[in-house]
Amino acid sequence: MAKRSKFHRLDQPLKHPDHRRPVTRRDFLGQGFRAGTATLLGTSMLGLMGAEKAHAISDDLLDFFDSRSSCDLSNISGRKIPFICFDLAGGANISGSNVIVGGPGGQRDFLTTAGYSKLGLPADIIPSNNNMASDSGDFTDDSLGLLFHTESAMLAGIQEKTSIATRNLTNGAVIPSRSDNDTGNNPHNPMYGIYRAGVRGQILQLIGSENTLSGGNSMAPAMMIDPEIRPTKIDRPGDASGLVDVGDLKQLLQNPNDVVSVMETIKRISDFKLNLVNTRMTPTAEDRRLKERLSCEYLRSADTLERFSDPGALDPASDADIVGASGIFSQTEFDRDSEFRKTASVMKLAIDGLAGAGTIEMGGFDYHTGDRRTGEERDLRAGRCIGACLDYARRKGSPLMIYVFSDGSVASNGMIETVNGVEKGVWTGDNSSTGASFFLVFDPLQQPSLLDTGSGDDPLLHQQIGWMRSDASVETAATPAANNVNLLVETVILNYMALHGEEGQFASTGFFPGHGLGSVANRQRYTAFNQLASISGGIITS
Repeated sequence: MAKRSKFHRLDQPLKHPDHRRPVTRRDFLGQGFRAGTATLLGTSMLGLMGAEKAHAISDDLLDFFDSRSSCDLSNISGRKIPFICFDLAGGANISGSNVIVGGPGGQRDFLTTAGYSKLGLPADIIPSNNNMASDSGDFTDDSLGLLFHTESAMLAGIQEKTSIATRNLTNGAVIPSRSDNDTGNNPHNPMYGIYRAGVRGQILQLIGSENTLSGGNSMAPAMMIDPEIRPTKIDRPGDASGLVDVGDLKQLLQNPNDVVSVMETIKRISDFKLNLVNTRMTPTAEDRRLKERLSCEYLRSADTLERFSDPGALDPASDADIVGASGIFSQTEFDRDSEFRKTASVMKLAIDGLAGAGTIEMGGFDYHTGDRRTGEERDLRAGRCIGACLDYARRKGSPLMIYVFSDGSVASNGMIETVNGVEKGVWTGDNSSTGASFFLVFDPLQQPSLLDTGSGDDPLLHQQIGWMRSDASVETAATPAANNVNLLVETVILNYMALHGEEGQFASTGFFPGHGLGSVANRQRYTAFNQLASISGGIITS
């Protein structure tokens, strides 16, 4: 009898006999039963609590802007580094077979052969083995600064979608860290903390491809959640272009200036009616504050339409840098793959400065299916999406930080399968002790440099924040992040602030005074990079 293949197609759901039936949204996502669906949300009353510090307002809007109000009509000047995180739902492999993870001496402090076998790497392709086909002479690749395994499917996807110039201006760090398997209850998502660190967008602050409080599969740390800036769901081009869609009004009025005038009039009428409303709020300042915030949303809508009168300018499908003969995606692959359309929508808004930070959730990473090809295909596509974000940042001349995480991880029992001519370990079960997350940083001026504290320590130690034991289990005492997902998020935010030269403010009031990362000296150990060359005074200057 013919042996039945265990391989699952790229978007085929993963049915595990050792798992309960999927019940929750997160169960369906992790096993690939569910893809994202869109909900169109634009500038609306749902964002009424998002008022920030005032910025310059155009002259025609000043004519009707009541001087009592204070609205944030964000401007792209003075912005922070765009931030995008990839939430690989289900428990993806990151350490070993994708990003190299070593012992206390860093990525090149290689683990034992048995340890790498647990990470899906049989003896013939452990990182330290001779490999004449590689420029490094072994099975490591530093084309992104951060060491990947040469046979990493995720690396192959990143390389496919990036130019050599992009890769030469990229660097990264890996954080060995445990988190629970098969659950969305891990507070992995750092976007609220990134917002607190200063990132802002012209239209939106936070976006995500899932309609959840975090914008993705995993939760955000409870102490960081701010309902005022809940992520807007963006997972397709129509969501992006729809942010400035005024519906039937544009059919009645062909001139965008006329549409703005109508919205200005609506704002005036609304202000008049607001003044007649008794909110019964005390003290009086609270009443005034609520009315001003309501008023701001009308003003923000008019201002957004004035600056972005053409919805096509927000549409990734119309951007030649993203789709087409000279784009990152061909028209065919963009049309066929919803994950590419999702990634394009989030990355355009974030990198163009229209949103501050975004989450791209990708499902189906619970791939311990008794084969290796299923996971390889999913890792390859994730790499393509990560690479697309990096290359789009290069094309736009913008720095970018990408953070990649997953809820839990997988391990191999040593069974072998040949994939594309290479023998690799079969993923046979969940294993939270093999977990890791990593981040990549792109700077259009020069490759990010590893932090040199002046203490004589090798800067390469900052490329790996923490370490694994020789058997490929996370050393939980290495860093606060190793066994506490909340502190993993704090570590990522610390590194984001360090890219701006603002790590000294991390423990300050208004940022993270109650953090769990210890002393200044300890925080230096958990910081990967110096301030970026494209940053001056805490903002982008390139």
